[in-house]
Amino acid sequence: MKPSILILHASGTNRDEEAAWACEIAGGAPEIIHITQLRCGERQATEFDMLLIPGGFSYGDALGAGSRLALDVQLYLDEALNHFIEQKKPVLGICNGFQVLVKAGLLPGWKVSAQQPRRVTLTANERAQFECRWVHLAVDPSCQAELLHTMTEPIFCPVAHGEGNLQVVDEDTLTKLKTEGLIAFRYARAEGQLANGQYPFNPNGSVYDIAGLCNAEGNVIGLMPHPEDHILPIQNPLGKSGQLGIQLFQAILGSMI
Repeated sequence: MKPSILILHASGTNRDEEAAWACEIAGGAPEIIHITQLRCGERQATEFDMLLIPGGFSYGDALGAGSRLALDVQLYLDEALNHFIEQKKPVLGICNGFQVLVKAGLLPGWKVSAQQPRRVTLTANERAQFECRWVHLAVDPSCQAELLHTMTEPIFCPVAHGEGNLQVVDEDTLTKLKTEGLIAFRYARAEGQLANGQYPFNPNGSVYDIAGLCNAEGNVIGLMPHPEDHILPIQNPLGKSGQLGIQLFQAILGSMI
């Protein structure tokens, strides 16, 4: 049987169909479910083998990008998400979905409370403008998400966000992300070198060129760019082959077989 994938939809989500298509091509059985269907009990998140929170502008980015949907996730999906994580089921957040996972405290996965506030956030791009451009992503070799290490080459795909600038509260927090292997993806150049903070290779000013994070168990992954927008070679604006985003979906679904 194909792994079943819950693709969460909310008002303002606009990349759910692309994500579903990528999952289907990679061998999954995706289903787009509106969050109200989960809230009213019509469907149960625990029915599924994987959760994917796609991109867009959920709730018009009220309270900040991803913040409003993050509240819904905390209020209505907390038990289901804890079940996903405990059962080592994959959870993937792309762009707005990544913002949701960070602001709900699920990435990098450290306990969040009034006494222990979030130490990582996604904020306004360094140049204070919406960024819509293609970027290169490299898997961080020390990341805990072992499934990402099956990817054979960097990913070339677009970003489309106004609040993708990943920042940390202090240098100790960045050190902890590094030493615990919680950095999943970093922005890079076409030649393979890291962006080293240089624009436009790092499109938003993220510290340490961080483009994505994972949790300590390696089954919760989030990233700002859109790998679901480069699934076929024909989608490459440079007319080149390779570095497809489908690699990510194949890596995740391959780990479930």
